[in-house]
Amino acid sequence: MVRRVFSCGDRQQDRLWTDSEPSRKMVPVKLLILGAQNTGKTALCVRFITKRFIGEYDHKKEVTYRCSRVMDQESVDLEILDIACKESCVASLESSIRWADGFLLLYSITQRISFLEVPQLKKLIEQTKQSLVVPTVLVANKADLEIGREVTTEEGQRLAKDLRCGFRELSVAEAVLAVEAAVLQLIRLVLDQQRPLPDRRSYMLTVRHALTKKLTRSKTMQW
Repeated sequence: MVRRVFSCGDRQQDRLWTDSEPSRKMVPVKLLILGAQNTGKTALCVRFITKRFIGEYDHKKEVTYRCSRVMDQESVDLEILDIACKESCVASLESSIRWADGFLLLYSITQRISFLEVPQLKKLIEQTKQSLVVPTVLVANKADLEIGREVTTEEGQRLAKDLRCGFRELSVAEAVLAVEAAVLQLIRLVLDQQRPLPDRRSYMLTVRHALTKKLTRSKTMQW
């Protein structure tokens, strides 16, 4: 069900809700999808949420899609923010970046200009987040349009490595499972970053105990 709400200050948004399990403690995960116009950002969001593909969209305001998923025995309250393609206010973009936990960066393999914009987006994310370690997945869309390809798979892989991103090349139009895998990969990166590091003293005691047990067993076998 779609309903209009006001959130993130005074910015009007649409939200697509799906039922969640009220008895579970939900872990909030907020994702932002960025990329040039006509790269398939909205199509990817709708594909992930509904599994349907709709090729043409023309929205003039940002849209937040929300659903719940269970991942690695954790219930995730997921929000995906899709910024309108004509959004040009830097302050608004930075506000959305600060809001998000993880980022999907899209380009089309048929639009080299969209590929060239990705490093600028990643740089803005790092500057706004003030961190070089930000959960990010680079998605090369429209892999079904091989005849019009302008960006090779190897170029995408190299860029992802340079930008410290995960990488997926897929077709939103043809591969719902690939779309789901890309989003779930990003959710896992966010969850991994949110989990607290183990206490160092406790960790060292565990390692010491394991080594002692191994040495004791070795001496017993020799005897």
